[in-house]
Amino acid sequence: MNRRMLAMSTLATAVGLVVAAQSGVASAQQNDPRAKTMEMMQKNKLVKCYGVAAKGKNDCAEGAHSCAGQATQDHDKASFVLLPAGACDKIVGGSLKSS
Repeated sequence: MNRRMLAMSTLATAVGLVVAAQSGVASAQQNDPRAKTMEMMQKNKLVKCYGVAAKGKNDCAEGAHSCAGQATQDHDKASFVLLPAGACDKIVGGSLKSS
């Protein structure tokens, strides 16, 4: 009887740990703005357009700050906005590469 209780307890603990780990990963992904940005890019076939974001209106950046809404100046060359493919080339100052 004790072996059976021990086995059931061990199995219940293992299942609980798996469920907790999976919910923690999903929660971390939902709270990560970079993951949301990348998901949005892939889903909507968007490209990064550097140098056109207004102060505080960027989608993300490369190394300058952590992410969305943190551009400290207009037309920051390290910050980008997400645009449909081909639109960035039509905007004065827009570039597909970070400077």
